[in-house]
Amino acid sequence: MTVLKTSVFVLDCAEPEPLARFYADLLGATAGPAPGDGELILVTHGSGAVALGIRRDPNHVPPSWPVPEGSQQPHLRFLVAADALDEAEREAVALGARPLAAEEDGSRPDDRTTLRRFSDPAGHAFVIAAVHEDPAAHDAGR
Repeated sequence: MTVLKTSVFVLDCAEPEPLARFYADLLGATAGPAPGDGELILVTHGSGAVALGIRRDPNHVPPSWPVPEGSQQPHLRFLVAADALDEAEREAVALGARPLAAEEDGSRPDDRTTLRRFSDPAGHAFVIAAVHEDPAAHDAGR
């Protein structure tokens, strides 16, 4: 029998509380301490599903994306309806995300029609990508 597991993608940063609030606001979720783990804050959806974890690391150094060789780093990808891409970008920036210009991330300027690249307030890379179906239906199929 397989042991029941929950996977959590964890981001390290020096100040986890503000970063957890950023992602909770961006995802329309809530943030709170992980049961039994004082170092971890979980960002969860209304159903209780964990979206990601934020862990305190006082020695955190923001990642560089992309590295000079052009390799894509691990990053978060948020899916939105194609007609909501501009609105999702405005929301992310209003919450404190920093857009990455095409020359910074190695992409072509015309890529902006399907995705936008950002760094969060602690420097982690994330993408908001357009899908031509309901993103909630995509998540439900997982």
